[in-house]
Amino acid sequence: MKPDNPLESIYFINLPENFSLSEKAFPIDTTIPLPVQKKDSDSAGAFNPEELTVEQILAGILTVLAYDKKNPHTQYYRSILSKVKPNIKKELSEAAILKAKNEDFELAEEIFLGLQGFDPEDKAITLNMALFFDQRADSYRRSGLIEDADAYDDEALNYYKDAMAAEPAIPDAFFNAGFFYLKNNDFFNAKDAFETYVTLTCDVKDEDLGENGVYKKERAQEILNKINNQNMDDARFKSAYDLILRGEEEKGLEQIRLFIQNNPNVWNAWFMLGWGLRKLARWDDAINAFAKALELGASENPDTYNEMSICYLELGQLEEAKKSLLQALSLDPESTKIISNLGYLSLKEGNTAEAQKYFSTVLEIDPNDKIAQIELSKLEV
Repeated sequence: MKPDNPLESIYFINLPENFSLSEKAFPIDTTIPLPVQKKDSDSAGAFNPEELTVEQILAGILTVLAYDKKNPHTQYYRSILSKVKPNIKKELSEAAILKAKNEDFELAEEIFLGLQGFDPEDKAITLNMALFFDQRADSYRRSGLIEDADAYDDEALNYYKDAMAAEPAIPDAFFNAGFFYLKNNDFFNAKDAFETYVTLTCDVKDEDLGENGVYKKERAQEILNKINNQNMDDARFKSAYDLILRGEEEKGLEQIRLFIQNNPNVWNAWFMLGWGLRKLARWDDAINAFAKALELGASENPDTYNEMSICYLELGQLEEAKKSLLQALSLDPESTKIISNLGYLSLKEGNTAEAQKYFSTVLEIDPNDKIAQIELSKLEV
């Protein structure tokens, strides 16, 4: 079992003078305790220096760099890694990104923390950590772990801010942070991030930017135009979102209505109005707001249809709810939230077999989805 404190997975050893792992091995300073990763077969007092491997030492060093930032021998441990693994940053970065992609988040985080401990001044690592926590938050939110998702979003924001403070500036830090702010409906800071990205890349020739760089610059400008044209960086928009998110729906609705008075054609505002009304169980009013959002351009937004389906479901209009959910699913076929709602709809219809299929599908996509696990356990009783 993995210990609660990762440092408990290593021990520090003092090696005898003139000790070496092999003739080709790196020299070891025997006056400095060496962190060694424990073997599963190790027991108290059973350590045998002759069985020591390079892999144990490297794993122990990475654990120290990740979780013991104040260790007095950090620089020496880094030097060992550099000698043994000259391409350590590239290798670990690729491994961490792959683990994150496969949603092996615990191991990915360990690797990223080790990387940061190895070279805390490398802001490219900082940006990768921001992207990792951003992705992890999204995954947890899809699984219904809202508090955990919020906590990882906070971590991501701290790393994005650190990456954006780099000297010289890292353009991609601002580009990716812009999308993070968009996700959280913080259009004011999104605008600032994208404007900075465009400024940093405006004088760079297209051939130097490359195809992906040109796409990013055009995409950033497109988003800026949308924010400016729809006045979405207005403080009332952000205020409305924050108020509704923390349960102060009435105050949030006041703010979004004031915004709509001056910006009646912004579909995001009508969506937010519908969201607040839905949270207050004002189903009919919420449906009307979502319908207005669709009329103004939200037809490619699956959340609009999903929110409408919730209202229809509460009103007992199951056929309309199903239409909305299937439309949402066509736009986002792997959304566990939408598939779960189809499961709940099937339960309302009395079709438990179909509900089981939907919740099972959710777990195929995300084995850690708590909502689907709970509902399936109920159905299997």
